Amino acid sequence: MSQVRASHILVKHSGSRRPSSWKEQVVTRNREEAIQILEGIQRRLANGEDFAQIASVESHCSSAKRGGDLGTFGPGQMMRPFEEATYSLNVGEISGIVETDSGVHLIMRTA
Repeated sequence: MSQVRASHILVKHSGSRRPSSWKEQVVTRNREEAIQILEGIQRRLANGEDFAQIASVESHCSSAKRGGDLGTFGPGQMMRPFEEATYSLNVGEISGIVETDSGVHLIMRTA
């Protein structure tokens, strides 16, 4: 498989591998609350809001400062669920909620 490029919105929860981020010193929300936040973001995206703009404010990943852009990556460089979801998307398509050890994500394949 070739390389892909993706952006994402990460919401961490208390069970995340590192439950802290640039947004919050200590993440206390549970997994279900994190999923509810992403469901709200899905509704905003469905209403036409810009993925990168939402990511820059809402994502707990340091990629938020780049609108969620993770750059290009190939097989084996991301956690398996994240990688599988990204490779299953068409360019411009946004995933459903994807769970990894880092938290819950929405992923947009950009190349």
